[in-house]
Amino acid sequence: MSGPTTGAGGVGRRPIILDCDPGLDDAFAILLAAASPAIDLRAITTVAGNHTVDRMTLNARRICTVAGIRGVPIAQGCDRPLVRAQIVGSDIHGESGLDGPAFGPPVVDVDPRHAVDLIVELIMAAGEPMTLVAIGPLTNVATALRREPRLASRLREISLMGGAWGLGNRTPAAEFNIVVDPEAARIVFESGVPLTMCGLELTHQVIATPDIIGRVAGLGTAVGDMCAAMLRFYGDTTSRRRRSFGPALHDPTAVAWLIDPTMFEAEPMHVDIETSAEFSYGRTLVDVDDVLGLPKNATVPTRIDAMRFWDLLLDALATYR
Repeated sequence: MSGPTTGAGGVGRRPIILDCDPGLDDAFAILLAAASPAIDLRAITTVAGNHTVDRMTLNARRICTVAGIRGVPIAQGCDRPLVRAQIVGSDIHGESGLDGPAFGPPVVDVDPRHAVDLIVELIMAAGEPMTLVAIGPLTNVATALRREPRLASRLREISLMGGAWGLGNRTPAAEFNIVVDPEAARIVFESGVPLTMCGLELTHQVIATPDIIGRVAGLGTAVGDMCAAMLRFYGDTTSRRRRSFGPALHDPTAVAWLIDPTMFEAEPMHVDIETSAEFSYGRTLVDVDDVLGLPKNATVPTRIDAMRFWDLLLDALATYR
């Protein structure tokens, strides 16, 4: 299996670090970022979220092994939230965190550095502002911002998947990535770094229909087979939820935003994170109508051209042979 060898830079390519908790939809974000000619993927960092950080790191190695992604360090990060007890998403992503395909032993190694150390090192040493793509709980990102106060001024943007301005998906009030570590999310949203928040209302617009899954399976490659198996498993678990219309590929939207923002409609909004209330702990309080008149600390995409998104993702998957 041949695949992209990234991390070496390139004129006109945006350098990013992808912080994730792979996760079925995280896998697609990794594959999209590594394949895109618009992105220079400098590192993959893992965090506890969809499952324990050990399993998340193993899953990142599995994905990169199947796809032939080389030259991108994979560093393991924080193994628990800043304050609260750990919760995982095995009800959606399975006991491995990446159920569906059958994986052989990974051949991609783990970088010996802690993810937070690697994030700080790469960003502070870069010759241009870098972008963090955060598609899991924000523990690593918040810890890095606290450890190195100069980091915020060296970041071009943080593009994250998380939150909602309406209902949550882990509690009635809160989305999974945020409620896993609300205190970390609050640090990030108050950091002053330009943020893009791809929330549930956006991500539920990109549902993997049977036609989409058929297109993925029709690639006839190891990556296509892996992705189709993941989507089938993901569809089975999400179908058990009353309001689910199929498996939504949440995390790749935060990567797609960087590749082609013209497929989105977005507005600047003020977003706070609830860290104390009993029933709305972890809620993203999004001031959609600007009733508070507070400074806008996030760009919130509200609509996405779903067909353009799927064409972008399928084109990326087709590059893996």
